[in-house]
Amino acid sequence: MDIIIQSLGFKTGDTLEGFINEKVGALKSDTIVRANVTLFKGPDNNPENNYCEIRLEVPGNDHFVKKHSAHFETAVSECVDILTQKINKSKDKNTDRLQADAATVQDLINESEVNEDDMELEDVVK
Repeated sequence: MDIIIQSLGFKTGDTLEGFINEKVGALKSDTIVRANVTLFKGPDNNPENNYCEIRLEVPGNDHFVKKHSAHFETAVSECVDILTQKINKSKDKNTDRLQADAATVQDLINESEVNEDDMELEDVVK
């Protein structure tokens, strides 16, 4: 997985980049192609004006999270936590869909065993 870090309006230090690489690199998924991390400061009148945006590029719809906090490290941690939940949710959806298909096939097999004479190949394929 590639991790691209952009900071708008300031230069990130090595410690912050190392922290981001460690946190985002800990996301576990085989489908993640790239992670785009964008850091920027918001308006000065807001005490929590450090923003972090993370976009995970995956096949299909990308995962995107934007958080703000007083410190960039906190915002990055919150984003990674939410992205972990999103990844787990999408894995669960895919698993449920595959299990539902397996249950349908099993039901068709059971029906075909009962009515072997009445069942046509076209009915099993449907």
